[in-house]
Amino acid sequence: MTDFGAIDALLAGVKREVALPPVEERRALREALNVSRVQLAQALGVSPSTVGGWESGRDPSGEVREKYAYFLTGARTKLAADEPPKAPADEREDIVPAQAEQDLGSGDDVEKLAVPRPCVLCGQPAHHQVAGFSQHLDPDDCGIAKPPPAIGPAVPEEPAPQKQAGRAEPAGRPGQQERGVRVVPVGRRLTTADSPDLIGSAVAAALAEHSGDVEAATKALVKRAIPDAMALLDHSRKGGRYEVVAHPWLPDVLRKQSSRGADQIWEARPKWARPELPPGEHEITALDVNGAYLSALKTHLPLGQLEHSTGNHHDRRRAGVHLITPPDWAHDAYLPNPIGSRDEPGPLWVTESTLRLLLRISGPKYALCDPPEIHESWTSGATEGLLEKFRVALKDARDRAIAEGDEVTLEYVKAMYSKFVSTLGESNYNRELYRTDWMHIIRSQAFANLWWKAHRAYDEGLMVVRAMGTDELHVIGDWRTVFPEGRGVAEVKVKDVYRVGTPETTD
Repeated sequence: MTDFGAIDALLAGVKREVALPPVEERRALREALNVSRVQLAQALGVSPSTVGGWESGRDPSGEVREKYAYFLTGARTKLAADEPPKAPADEREDIVPAQAEQDLGSGDDVEKLAVPRPCVLCGQPAHHQVAGFSQHLDPDDCGIAKPPPAIGPAVPEEPAPQKQAGRAEPAGRPGQQERGVRVVPVGRRLTTADSPDLIGSAVAAALAEHSGDVEAATKALVKRAIPDAMALLDHSRKGGRYEVVAHPWLPDVLRKQSSRGADQIWEARPKWARPELPPGEHEITALDVNGAYLSALKTHLPLGQLEHSTGNHHDRRRAGVHLITPPDWAHDAYLPNPIGSRDEPGPLWVTESTLRLLLRISGPKYALCDPPEIHESWTSGATEGLLEKFRVALKDARDRAIAEGDEVTLEYVKAMYSKFVSTLGESNYNRELYRTDWMHIIRSQAFANLWWKAHRAYDEGLMVVRAMGTDELHVIGDWRTVFPEGRGVAEVKVKDVYRVGTPETTD
């Protein structure tokens, strides 16, 4: 073969990669057809996290690229065919306002504002609110807004993130759709009958794959706990009012100071022991709080991009992180400090969970300390219900597993919620969600929940001896009159019983 012939053969064998729609259109096409990541991943023979990567900036290659392009092209065609013909311009002016009012009436939580208020997503004036938060109902109306400049010390522009091996670059940046949450049409809610048992199906499939070998099935399920948790989250958010944001812009206080260092957020982890016990011998019971991180999923999470503010003021409709000077704590002899074990004095960045705990116990009902002084905050509109369906699905599966003695499901569920929380930050193990703010807030909520259990024990006459981490509480006294015993999320179980001190002697 001549040189020219070899070149002709080479050119004849070269195949150009099929074109894909822009990144920002891929997820929109999938969701417009009401197709979940899990469904698409199964059809393409990949994992849900891989689909999430394609929707965040990565591109597939080879045969799977052609399949993905075929789906996206088909989605475009189907949506175009389903779109109703537009009315003439002179008729649309009369039809659209009436239709808009009709749509607004479909949900009790949607209200028309007499005076426009800033949208929690973009900061531009919005004429409606959903569940108390001012929002643009039409995504096309949502403007682009960068975070307002900080007052006081200058907040630098977002530095160019260092690429990590194996980590997809998030497509969302300030001003793009990924930076906030998006309202979805009110009324499209998933009922229990519509919800397949993803957890039960996964356990059954693992046991079948490993021929009933409990140990092998459990190991396999725990290994895939993160992508399965993300698939369950996707499913639980289906029909929800707010869209979960995968890769939002975050301020510097939530960024690691070095590759192996930490960010500036203090989670208030307790590591407290009563400095002195009364004379005599005491029997101490170490209680284990069940499902600490699972319970903590019900907490106030920020919805949109975090915005900067200053001043000693807290808006309970918002959530985020706050720079505060904590109050002095005068009760360390019998109760742990609500900001945890901290040696250094002065201001520190705390999460919404810690701040709300401090504000509550400094109020007139408890009056245990002075209110904290808030210097500045990074917050957004907030809700406690963002992860509620996800939490309930995990809790129900956990309860069933305990009732049926199903240790495989129990270990699987535990791995799902614990790894979900631990990989919410900058993690190579979970590329679908990068929410460092959520990770800190959920962890801090678990610590706050333990503090409230310590306070309840003290208030009911028990002697609190130790409080450690998220789930360990040591007490003296009849604790069964205060806490229900069992393995349920609202119950505690005995971890250890030990004795300290010396018996009193009489003359």
